[in-house]
Amino acid sequence: MTAYRDPQPTSGDVMTSTTPPAAPASGPTRRQVLVAGGAVAATAALAACAPARSDDGAAGSPAASAAGTIVKTADVPEGGGTILRDVQVVVTQPSKGTYKAFTAVCTHEGCLVAKVADGAIDCPCHGAQFSISDGSVLGGPAPAPLSAVPLSVSSDGSTITLS
Repeated sequence: MTAYRDPQPTSGDVMTSTTPPAAPASGPTRRQVLVAGGAVAATAALAACAPARSDDGAAGSPAASAAGTIVKTADVPEGGGTILRDVQVVVTQPSKGTYKAFTAVCTHEGCLVAKVADGAIDCPCHGAQFSISDGSVLGGPAPAPLSAVPLSVSSDGSTITLS
């Protein structure tokens, strides 16, 4: 240990104490750096895996990006439907000449629905099923129905335009 002199000299200038304890090193410890780095990596991984969600028709949502999309009515089978993956919308025909459209993004985990058959819109991720008539939940873990997307049918009945 290194000795130091008391700043107030005494008679005979005698050493009175030892060096005070060293101040902690500045900056983070290796453990703190590793923990922080792990937390950042975990957050980034979770954010990358999280589905994009927006069912409210706002700009950037499936409903907004689908506006103006045209589908031939002949491409939408009665009692079934057609999934428009590029605009994330499913168009259905619950009964002859009646057409409906919904967001194709499942309300459970944000997966894109994969199949329309037997009166149901099916999500492949966790088995959620939605009605082709109104988008309501028929089964599975989905907490809410699919959002409706407005559409219009041409006067001659040959095309559907999403609005």
